[in-house]
Amino acid sequence: MSFVLKVLHEDNHLLVINKPASLVTQGASEGEPSLVNLAKSYLRQKYDKPGNVYLGVVSRLDMMSSGAIVLARTSKAASRLNVQFRDRTVSKVYWALIAGRMDSKFGTLEDHVRKDDAQHRMVTCSANARDAKLAKLSYRAVATNERCQQLRIELETGRKHQIRLQLSSRGTPILGDRKYGSSKEFPNGIALHSRKLTLEHPTIKERIEFTADVPNCWKKYL
Repeated sequence: MSFVLKVLHEDNHLLVINKPASLVTQGASEGEPSLVNLAKSYLRQKYDKPGNVYLGVVSRLDMMSSGAIVLARTSKAASRLNVQFRDRTVSKVYWALIAGRMDSKFGTLEDHVRKDDAQHRMVTCSANARDAKLAKLSYRAVATNERCQQLRIELETGRKHQIRLQLSSRGTPILGDRKYGSSKEFPNGIALHSRKLTLEHPTIKERIEFTADVPNCWKKYL
């Protein structure tokens, strides 16, 4: 599969990309593409840079998800962005298409989760379970039709597969997400999209916002 890099913002310190679904952020198998490798190739060609190009990964998106993701072009930017993600001062808004309907049009979901190595997935658990971590998000239903319901989601924590697990555990899995119980097909990846990122620029210290359009395959569901 070939991928086209969609750049949302670029300056001396940041590279913000609208990641396509089915593309891993980094750590791809030999011969397979990754977002980081494609971004490095883009910068190398655009600026005629020989050798290695620095790009710091300060956050990730699941391979099957799409949307806005920020990469750091300098080590200073990476260090300062890492602090923002650690301290949860970065605002992240996702869109999801789910099978079924949420019980309420808006609300907060709060669970404890842990990794299940045997199943290679995350699972919900009791607060007292070994390695349990709090997972919390807020949601609002913005549209409903015969195919699905569209949710706007804001993360308060950033656990692995958090949105996918928390929605699935309530009987409303994300379209296409077979790992977490979906029986509905989706054209590419799953229907989870990083719609908006808001963060403080690492050098000019101003809050900036990036918005990523959904993939074309979403249009027939919205």
